[in-house]
Amino acid sequence: MTDADRASRTGRAPRTRKPRRERGAQESLLSITLILEAIMFFFPMLVVFGKGTLPPAAAFGGGIGSMIVLALASRLTGNRAGVWFGWLLQAAILATGFIEPFMFAVAVVFLALWVFCFAKGGQLDRQNARRRAALGED
Repeated sequence: MTDADRASRTGRAPRTRKPRRERGAQESLLSITLILEAIMFFFPMLVVFGKGTLPPAAAFGGGIGSMIVLALASRLTGNRAGVWFGWLLQAAILATGFIEPFMFAVAVVFLALWVFCFAKGGQLDRQNARRRAALGED
């Protein structure tokens, strides 16, 4: 049964879906990076707990809290403030190296990935905008 059939039986107008907003390359790449970082945070959380560096509540609370913040931040990369928040999170991840020194190396790898995605995504978005303008799609 289609929405139009249901609408004719119930007397209501059929539901129409709002078209999805088109996401740019930079937004997509930065969002993926933040999700990867959220997944990655599971392992340092276990290391910090296993080594007894922090009390269990702090290790798990900080790790799970960080994963949630990173996952939520991945949804904000579509605007300028969300991207700046992502940069701030990169600095925070780098600062976790003071708790677990190996995190300095991990943070540098993810920071390099963030910078690459920021630069390449912006380049792809500009290229796509020029292509759309040349084709008269905008």
